[in-house]
Amino acid sequence: MSDDITTETADTVAAGQLRAFIERVERLEEDKKTVSEDIKEVYAEMKANGFDTKAVRSIVRLRKKDQAERQEEEAMIDLYKAALGME
Repeated sequence: MSDDITTETADTVAAGQLRAFIERVERLEEDKKTVSEDIKEVYAEMKANGFDTKAVRSIVRLRKKDQAERQEEEAMIDLYKAALGME
């Protein structure tokens, strides 16, 4: 009987822990949705003010990378462009 109680208690604890994890993920997903909507609004505001949002997105993406990674990517793009006669 003691083993049954121990197993039942462990199952209850595991279920409670699982529920807590799932609820945290759900809250974070909602936060992520809100942040995504806020970012979309900022891009819309930029566009309304005459900024090229495609260029801005490229700059944001580049700023996430460190300088060495950016330089490597730019060098590779230049190499490919030269190979295609685009320079």
